[in-house]
Amino acid sequence: MKLDLLKRQWLDIVFEGRNKSYGAYELRLKDGNTNLRAFFIGAVIFSIAVATPKIAEFISAATEDDSATIDTKIKTVKMPPKEEKPKEELPPPPPPPPKVDQVKFVKPVVAKTEEVTEEPPKIEEIKDKNLGKEDIKGDPNAIPTVEEPGTGPVSQVVEEDNNIYNSAGIEVKPEFPGGIAKFYNFIKNNYQAPDEPGLKGQVFVSFVVEKDGSLTDIKVLRDIGYGTGKEAERVLRKSPKWTPAEQNGKRVRCSYQIPIKIETPEE
Repeated sequence: MKLDLLKRQWLDIVFEGRNKSYGAYELRLKDGNTNLRAFFIGAVIFSIAVATPKIAEFISAATEDDSATIDTKIKTVKMPPKEEKPKEELPPPPPPPPKVDQVKFVKPVVAKTEEVTEEPPKIEEIKDKNLGKEDIKGDPNAIPTVEEPGTGPVSQVVEEDNNIYNSAGIEVKPEFPGGIAKFYNFIKNNYQAPDEPGLKGQVFVSFVVEKDGSLTDIKVLRDIGYGTGKEAERVLRKSPKWTPAEQNGKRVRCSYQIPIKIETPEE
């Protein structure tokens, strides 16, 4: 039996009784296709390598021809003459304003006494008479008339400012005579603490300093009991008058708040 090496029969004979799953059998089985594929790939690469210089030469020649053609076209092309647009009909200019006579301005000059030709009237001559630009004789037979009395000038009543301002934003704050330290000294000398040993705390009181400096609207905001708030009200009612607050140069009512510290000895 003749054996054709180009066919796959010899592979079966060579690998008979052997492990065909091994890679050598697969390689020899696909050897023909592999060789054929390698031949075509090599031929393509060889053709590209041989043809590349020719292609490059052809491209450069074509580029030079195009550049020469472009230069020639640029040199030979002539722009058409620019068409002039017809001028639009503009309205005629307005006529010049009419001429007006102009008089030269002459500065007034005070005349001397010798140059005055007309003397001013005397007081006796203008008594019981109206003054005007020229002399006009009145009618001696005219009936005298008296105008009805008018209502007279209307007096403007200025409303009194009774608003209560806050001491934090007032222009001139109210002040106790001698300062706030004197005020606390006054409270210390007049406040009678309750008979409760070991009492400590603060009583917060608010009041309004009126325009005359007196204290009104006294309120206890917080106390610690045992009559401490009532005693604070009593002492503030005995307070001397303060210097009132001022806003826009006028005396105004102003609210004020103070804490009163209370501490009694322990037994």
